[in-house]
Amino acid sequence: MARPGGEALGLIGWGDIDLTGGSAEIVYWILPAARGGGVVVEATKRVSAWALNDLGLHRLRLCHSVANPASCRVADKAGYSLEGTMRSALLHADGWHDEHLHALVQGDI
Repeated sequence: MARPGGEALGLIGWGDIDLTGGSAEIVYWILPAARGGGVVVEATKRVSAWALNDLGLHRLRLCHSVANPASCRVADKAGYSLEGTMRSALLHADGWHDEHLHALVQGDI
């Protein structure tokens, strides 16, 4: 992600890509100065539409620590449905965190 003119705002991409199984997990981070302006929501919508419509994936996952409500808002605004909480699933520097699992599937957008 970058502002017009090239200043980096963050990163967005795909992990755990399974082309045969038709799934992937979206990953992103954004610099503090760029937070709150809808940049991640718009980027998430665009790359998700590309993954479903052009790449032909069927199911996209977005996972985040339950201690990160901003990522929960991003998932919701980008059309990802909350499917549940995975207990003690994400290791951070301060220990294990529960993780929310959101998903977007073909037909949702």
